[in-house]
Amino acid sequence: MSPTPRKATKAATKKTSNPSRAPAALPIEIDASALPPLGMPAAKFLRDYWQKKPLLIRNAFPGFESPIQPEDLAGLACEEAALSRIVMHDRANDRWTLRHGPFEEDEFPGMPHQDWTLLVQDVDKWDADVGALLQAFEFLPRWRIDDIMISFAAPGGSVGAHVDQYDVFLLQAQGHRRWQIDAGPAPSLEFRNDVELKLLREFTPTHDWVLGPGDMLYLPPGVPHHGVAEDACLTFSVGMRAPSAAELLGDFVDTLAADADEALRYRDPDLVPASDSHEIDVAAMNRAVEALNLLRMNDPDRLGDWFGRFITVYRAAGEVHPGSEPRSRIEIEWDLQQGAWLQRHPWSRMAWRRAHHAGEPARLYVSGQEHELPADDARRIAGSGTIDGPLYAALSEAGRDRVYALVQAGHYHLALDQADDEQGE
Repeated sequence: MSPTPRKATKAATKKTSNPSRAPAALPIEIDASALPPLGMPAAKFLRDYWQKKPLLIRNAFPGFESPIQPEDLAGLACEEAALSRIVMHDRANDRWTLRHGPFEEDEFPGMPHQDWTLLVQDVDKWDADVGALLQAFEFLPRWRIDDIMISFAAPGGSVGAHVDQYDVFLLQAQGHRRWQIDAGPAPSLEFRNDVELKLLREFTPTHDWVLGPGDMLYLPPGVPHHGVAEDACLTFSVGMRAPSAAELLGDFVDTLAADADEALRYRDPDLVPASDSHEIDVAAMNRAVEALNLLRMNDPDRLGDWFGRFITVYRAAGEVHPGSEPRSRIEIEWDLQQGAWLQRHPWSRMAWRRAHHAGEPARLYVSGQEHELPADDARRIAGSGTIDGPLYAALSEAGRDRVYALVQAGHYHLALDQADDEQGE
């Protein structure tokens, strides 16, 4: 089955007193009907499973109905700005083909009836109803969530056995997908060298499940897994933002170098005559370490500002640009009083941080930029995808100034009441 493209529109475990009794093993499968989406309090999930153990959550979203259809996904894959891929598998020869979008609309009706998958990144940025699903994951820091990727798979469709280096929640939205995972203590992580995809050379599953709509599989980093569509299906992948240590170090060093005082240099005032003028001795290496230590960020606020800027641009697939005809501030404030609201741009990423030193302002981070604000303002702005009249009025003067500057920079657009829009047409 091939979709015809349609344009996108938008609790504690008790300790036993008997030392001879081993603690009960944590379940790897639970039913969340009584307490969706995790089947347990978020604190218990984070303590026992997060970045530790996989978990199959039946009925994580009971009665779930997908807010997007396969033809919507196909339409989105035709957009120039969308990040999309098609993976095809020739089972007879075990050959894999990877193609990148955008794709032409007339390609999809002629696609095979099996063994292929369409994947589209950042669908939460393109479709507000998909983005609303992230409210179910508010027990996690919002800046840790990367995107919702959605895949449509024809029967037999798969992207092969692989491993991710980030946490992921795999929510079945339509149809059925068989998931196999290797939860063993030392799974093989060698990749095949005959395919463009990073597929595992060996995969020995320890668990095998078929997920239906509303079921969800949580996988911590490093767990090999393989999903195959039992029938035509949609799967939502809620992926986390997890920069590698090398990425953190690279950006950190760049920041240190950019801010460094040229007067800070390698020094050797204690130099003595060399026994071998060509040798780099221990003393020289100690001085090199001292020179590097001069650049160390000992100020926690400087360190926090670097991380806030970094994490609000990391893996950003789109940019925010100012609107062509910005509305005046007095007009915006009048509209907010009449029931309008400011809608945050889907590519705008925000986070905030309290100052390390008492009495200093908090920081609001917006797509790599930092802004000093009172803590209440920074918290409200970062935590609100929309700003209505009452919220705007609750901000301090500095907070309202910042919101207007963010409107001018394109991070918000004014949304009017639907009835007003219709009257104005």
